Amino acid sequence: MKTTQYTVRVPAAVDKAMQALAAQQNVTPYEMLQRCVKAGVDAQLNPPVADDGSRELVAEVASISIRLADVERMLDRTLFTACAAYCYARNAAMGEDKTDAVITTETNRAYDRQLAAMEDRP
Repeated sequence: MKTTQYTVRVPAAVDKAMQALAAQQNVTPYEMLQRCVKAGVDAQLNPPVADDGSRELVAEVASISIRLADVERMLDRTLFTACAAYCYARNAAMGEDKTDAVITTETNRAYDRQLAAMEDRP
């Protein structure tokens, strides 16, 4: 088999990884470099074929992402509605005669406080 000689420069991080891999597989760094080149060329010539399973998985993940966004919107709206119900019930229980504009302002503040409290949690 006829071989061709190349001078190859690799980044320090790649050299370090290649040295560790060579030690792990008990071969010389030069042998590891040859293996890496062969594996790289093979991967370029024969790229992995996407099978139907991974396509279905990607479609399901996308579907879950869309559903999760819907649930987040619904929960956000539920939180706002709960804050509004609390503010109106509090107004009625206290016997106060606040306008809708004042109660809306209180509702928005309560909603913002709940969001802030949620963001502070781990």
